[in-house]
Order: sequence, then structure tokens, then C-alpha cells
Amino acid sequence: MEIESLDELDDHLDSGEPLSGLRLQDLDLSGHADRLAAHGDLTGLVVLGGRVPRDVAEVLLHGGAIVFPGIADAPVDPWRGLYVPADLYAGLEQGYAATPDARAYAWFVDARLRTDAYCTLVRAIHDDSVTDALDEFVAGRSVVGIMGGHAVGRHSAAYAGAAGLGHALAEAGHVVATGGGPGAMEAANLGALCPTPDAVAEAVRRIAPVPGFRPDVTAWARVALEAREAVVGDEPAATPETLGPTARSLGIPTWFYGHEPPNVFCDVIAKYFSNAIREEGLLARSNAGVVVLDGAAGTVQEVFQAVTPLYYAADDAVLPPLVLVGQEHWTETVPVWPALQALARGRRMEQVLHLVDTIDDVLPLLLPPPGSR
Repeated sequence: MEIESLDELDDHLDSGEPLSGLRLQDLDLSGHADRLAAHGDLTGLVVLGGRVPRDVAEVLLHGGAIVFPGIADAPVDPWRGLYVPADLYAGLEQGYAATPDARAYAWFVDARLRTDAYCTLVRAIHDDSVTDALDEFVAGRSVVGIMGGHAVGRHSAAYAGAAGLGHALAEAGHVVATGGGPGAMEAANLGALCPTPDAVAEAVRRIAPVPGFRPDVTAWARVALEAREAVVGDEPAATPETLGPTARSLGIPTWFYGHEPPNVFCDVIAKYFSNAIREEGLLARSNAGVVVLDGAAGTVQEVFQAVTPLYYAADDAVLPPLVLVGQEHWTETVPVWPALQALARGRRMEQVLHLVDTIDDVLPLLLPPPGSR
């Protein structure tokens, strides 16, 4: 049982029930030494981060609890869970290199730390916290995953099309989930964030003069943050918790590809160190379907990752649709479609694989959100 607030902890202490099996996550335990000591045996209690004064730590350790202290010298808080764009881009006025996102990537790729057991533990705790918070965030929501290339320019027709798709999906009641990066991913997140088609068009117009994140991430992010503020207004207090069921735009990027910065048009960002956990998590949560726009090697990898659970699905499992957009691209430029057809032949997955020519064909092929069926 996870306890994430002092009120929850106080209620449990008042109940007199054993503390074994509890996980106290990111709490300030100042003033709780006597109440914890009164329980005597604390075996099985785990304290994860937060503030643990010396008198409390002595009680916990003497009673048999396990204490994971806060981590002071890492550029991330491993207990925090989800981010909003302002968290990752704080300090952008000093240049992208000064932001928490850039500093976390530099820490991740530091050769001296890649195999350090302490840093490995921090990264694992961080990613587990993200997964835990992400599960809570999407619970009960209809999620559509959109895959596509990072190189799609903001000034292109493909970008405008992906933005239009993201908006249409969000208006239909879906959470639009992408890999959280630039290009087609950014476009879909932008479309989902905007409340109207006119707002989509205006946001795209604002950011088009800086079409990509190369050669200057700072300029790319700055113009996007300005466009975001024009859409949602000043939101310094916005958190994943306060956004709750109103969120429409979700990004799930990774510092494994940290040279590709996260886009700022997500309501919430679930950023991972482990790319494997991130990719599986994005696909597994796309319960209403996965849409694949033009892409190259990374997108092809994601296509086959999405196909594998469809291929091996149990007979009674609900299969989310997999929709590839672009006949010429997926049959000639990158001929993935024939391989998918061969795999699907005679299996249930054959019924949920689709190849369409335009984005307008996508929405009717997806599973409808709960309540609209």
C-alpha cells in the first residue's frame, strides 16, 4: 500500500494497524518519530525519499524499516513521477543546456556514470515512479498512440495533417499519446492540446519559422513555449494531479534519445531513462488503437513491437487496431505492410490491421471511448 500524503499516514497510524507492507513515498516525516516508535516492530515498512530527520531515521532503522533517502546529487528527483513542460524547460532563458532536461541527458550519457551502481539505482527508481504515476494518470481513459518520424518539419503539410489528427482524436474523447519528441509526435500533441481547429492553425503558424530542433534547440523550444502560452494561458501551478481527467495530450519520451528534445505541447510528460520500458509502456497503454504516420527505422521498430502482442493475443483478448497511414510509404518506400499481412493471415489480428491513405480515414477504425459505444 502506497502512502503519498501525511493525511493518509496519520489516518493509518490512528487506526493502530501494522505498518508492514506500507510504502511511504516522498513525505516529510518531521515530528513523526514518537508515533512511529509507538508501533515497535517496523519490519516491512519502506520509506522512499522525502525528508527523514535523524531522530525519525533512528526509529525507522531500529524498528527494522528500510529507508531509501532522498538523492541530492542527481539532476532528477527519482520519486517525483510525471512532469509538465515547465519542469523540463526551467531555465531555458539561459539556453537549453541549462535546463533540467538537458542536464539529465548529460548525466545519463556520462561514461563515468553509465555503469555506476548508485546511478543505475537512481534511474531505475525514477522510471518505476514514472510508471506508477502514469498508470494512475491514464486509468479509465481511452488512449490512442500516434507514432511517426521526428524529422517532420513544422512548416510541412505532413505536420499540419498530424496536428489535425491529434485534435480530432482529442475532440472524440481520446487521450493522444506520442513518443513525446519533435516532428510528427509534436504535431499530434499540439493538435490534441488545442481547443479548436483555429487554435491548431494559429499555433502551427507561430512555430513554423523554426521548423526543427536542429541546429538550435533553444530557439525551437522558445517559440513553442510562446505558442503554448497563447493556447492555454499562463499556468505556473499546473501539475499532473491538477490536470487530471481534463488532459488530452500525453508525451512519453526518453533520455536514451536525449538528443531529440521533448515537445512542450503535452499536458503531461512521462519521461524515462530506459527506452525499452518507455516503448513498451506507450504501446501497452494505447488501448483504443495505434496510428502510424510516415517514419523510418525507429517507427518501423515500433510497428513490429505493436504487432507482437496482437500476434500472440489470447483468444478472448480485445485487440486494439493498428492503423498505418500512407499506402505508398508503407508498401513501397518502407514496405512494411506486406510483412504485416503475411504475419496476420488467418489470425485474429488480421481484422484489426488497416492501411489507409489519409488521416481522415483513421478515426472510424479505432475503438470508441467508454460511454460513446
